[in-house]
Amino acid sequence: MIIGKKIPDVTFHTRIRDESANDPNPFRWKDMTTDDYFENKRVILFSLPGAFTPTCSTFQLPDFEKLYSEFRRFQIDAIYCLSVNDAFVMNAWGKQQGLKNITLIPDGSGEFTRKIGMLVHKDNLGFGMRSWRYAAIINNKVIERWFEEEGFSDNCDSDPYSISSPQNILKSLQETREEGALH
Repeated sequence: MIIGKKIPDVTFHTRIRDESANDPNPFRWKDMTTDDYFENKRVILFSLPGAFTPTCSTFQLPDFEKLYSEFRRFQIDAIYCLSVNDAFVMNAWGKQQGLKNITLIPDGSGEFTRKIGMLVHKDNLGFGMRSWRYAAIINNKVIERWFEEEGFSDNCDSDPYSISSPQNILKSLQETREEGALH
């Protein structure tokens, strides 16, 4: 069981806006570690097969963005979206989506995804190696809750999406709060 396990230590190669760079493309490389994102924070991490893909762009990412303030009521410090895409793709997707609340994490080489056990082949779609769709609540680098879509497999014919939806995670948090109030 993955609950209670510490997440893998990796370095993510990101691109951040740097207005001091007097350049028409004012971005620079910045390496961010697992500690930078997860240490001493309670966060939601959700991972998906790819930026700009239909379910991810139409439902999953926009719905996490819309429900951000609801999640904050449950002591969630941040919400991260991770994908096996490079920093350029993730930044372009974030801009296209108009994100204000969700932080996109590029796992370009799939290192984090592989180490957490969610890397799958999606060659049947021309994607190569990608993340299986899942979400987790992570408290100070330890997995508190796990939401994995059914059917984990290479070259899966379907792309299930319900268990890792923001609505399902929010419902789980609400039920836990209600159970706590009953005791």
